Amino acid sequence: MQRIWTVVLLVLMVWGTVSCASFKGRQAGSAKQPVLTPDLRLTGTVVSVNPVGRFVVLRFPGGRLPAVGQPLAVYRDGLRVGELKVTGPQREEHIVADITAGEVRVGDEVRSN
Repeated sequence: MQRIWTVVLLVLMVWGTVSCASFKGRQAGSAKQPVLTPDLRLTGTVVSVNPVGRFVVLRFPGGRLPAVGQPLAVYRDGLRVGELKVTGPQREEHIVADITAGEVRVGDEVRSN
């Protein structure tokens, strides 16, 4: 009888050790770490619109300006409303772009694609 209890106790100890180890492994593996990536897109604002000449003046705070020839998208209230092509000239944090599509207003957000 004592031998049976010894075997049962041994089986329970092995089963407990294995189940705890597998639970810890699943728990650590299932908790995925989020991947954080910075948003490196340029973001600016339309500060002036010339509807006759179909060009705009843009402001990019922080000193990072788009390159001449770079296409930009124009957003208003989260919706894409136009497209621009940077032409220059630039001065400090301002740069000029041509309106290539859509309607652009002062205050619209401009983002690189």
